[in-house]
Amino acid sequence: MAEILVTGATGTVGRRLVERLRARGDTVRALSRRSGPGVVTGDLATGDGIEQAVDGVDTIVHLATTNHDDSGIARTLVEAIGPDRRPHLVLLSIAGIDRNPLPYYRGKLATEAVVTGAGMPHTILRATQFHTFVTSLLDAQRYSPVLVAPSISLQPIDVGELVDRLVELLDSAPAGRVPDLGGPEVRTVRSLAEAYRTARGSHRPVMPLRLPGATFRAFRSGSALVPDGQTANVTFEQFLAARDSLVP
Repeated sequence: MAEILVTGATGTVGRRLVERLRARGDTVRALSRRSGPGVVTGDLATGDGIEQAVDGVDTIVHLATTNHDDSGIARTLVEAIGPDRRPHLVLLSIAGIDRNPLPYYRGKLATEAVVTGAGMPHTILRATQFHTFVTSLLDAQRYSPVLVAPSISLQPIDVGELVDRLVELLDSAPAGRVPDLGGPEVRTVRSLAEAYRTARGSHRPVMPLRLPGATFRAFRSGSALVPDGQTANVTFEQFLAARDSLVP
């Protein structure tokens, strides 16, 4: 039976993807630095256990990320695969990384270069920010008398729909970089904050925040949007309504 390795398997997308694949009967190796039931232990930062993790798999979905050297862990993965193995490597990346100088985005762009330069069958999907990313920014302000909303627009996407697309891609032939995937609506962060406030039954004022610098200029210019890409269906309001509970 074909086996699938998922790096970053304990993250927001990884957990959902592993659950989806196992529910349909796939054999999945969920890579984690920690040992435990249902996981294969390996560390992309050091390379420990990675050759064993990739051995014999037909597909690798690379979701793992760091705050400092994404291209480094991608290089560790590619080197562990080696020239003789030919798995389909599916990489999740971020929309607009080539139009924004944010250092984290530079690292993601370098990661794509590692994958494309490895000479192995691959597929790269860039996606916009998640609905959960928006709520995490707003949840972090739970004790603030106001909701601060950067004066930019986003196109947030539901994680479940992103997982649906990843499953389609790992079931398909390697396709290089595929069309970007974004949420169904382009929204100002202020309007997202207002929707969040309504869902919580709050009356806190929303305070727009305009920041200087090249990074926020890029966001204001629409670098995080995918007007020519594929779009999902679940709106931010639908996502909020489906949450079991909101952070108090």
